Amino acid sequence: MLPIQTPMRGLRCFCVAAECLSFKETAKKLYLTPSAVSHQIKQLEENLNLQLFERQTRAIVLTEVGKQFYLAIEPLMQQLATTIGEFSQAERMLEVSISMPEFFASELFVPRLIGWSEQYANINLKLETVKSRRDSPKYTDLSIVLSGKKPVEQEAYDLFPISYVPACNPQQYQKWHSKGYRVLEQVPLILHQARPHAWHQWAEHVGYHNFQPKQIIQLDSMFSVARAAQQGLGVALVPLPISNGWFTSGSLQRLFEQELLSRDRYYLVRHDDDPSRHEIKLLIDWVLQSFHVTPEAS
Repeated sequence: MLPIQTPMRGLRCFCVAAECLSFKETAKKLYLTPSAVSHQIKQLEENLNLQLFERQTRAIVLTEVGKQFYLAIEPLMQQLATTIGEFSQAERMLEVSISMPEFFASELFVPRLIGWSEQYANINLKLETVKSRRDSPKYTDLSIVLSGKKPVEQEAYDLFPISYVPACNPQQYQKWHSKGYRVLEQVPLILHQARPHAWHQWAEHVGYHNFQPKQIIQLDSMFSVARAAQQGLGVALVPLPISNGWFTSGSLQRLFEQELLSRDRYYLVRHDDDPSRHEIKLLIDWVLQSFHVTPEAS
């Protein structure tokens, strides 16, 4: 066993010097001065009570015992460096990826990430967004999807259902609300192109028969739908509870209170089933806690 006072830096310095056979080159590799290298080697030799090098005028050579010591200690130093590197890399390189609709990301997911970085500073989070469920997202460890039926994956968590409500900006609300449902046949109606019949479904749901809209504008993202209504383009069908922030801020107002209930629900789905990747489980727990969901897979 090495004397307990033997410093690790002396062992590292010895191994490099044994390979270089030059205190000057060793100093360059370790960013030390040649005198510091010489001092560390001398201290190691005193601790071991062994002469490891023969000092010659222009070079150093290993003594016979120095060669034996190098052959014994070098594999141990390599293993130690590898072990430290593995643990350090594991801490730096943990990453978990998740995909979701872009409106869900901007309105619900990203605001709930406050505190994630402080709690899990060693986990990089990669977020992919999609405009519509018709789009094919990149492969990710997890995904949040909007679906009318439970996903077939083994591990899927039910987050919440959605409904749709007519909304416009405050100025138009003042002009249109008193006119009742008939105003919907006089102004542009905005919706997501993934639900082209949503306005007719809403009208049927509230008992507004013979509904004949003047104009329907289909956009390819829910953010564009909400933004168009906020800017005064017309009345939009926006999803709840995702759009609550727009109503809370006053950017949008409900033109009518009646909601179109949907069979669609948001689900959190796990695609990578490697049990050793605990970072995925941490993100699952984070999402479920954020949406107050009991952590039981569907």
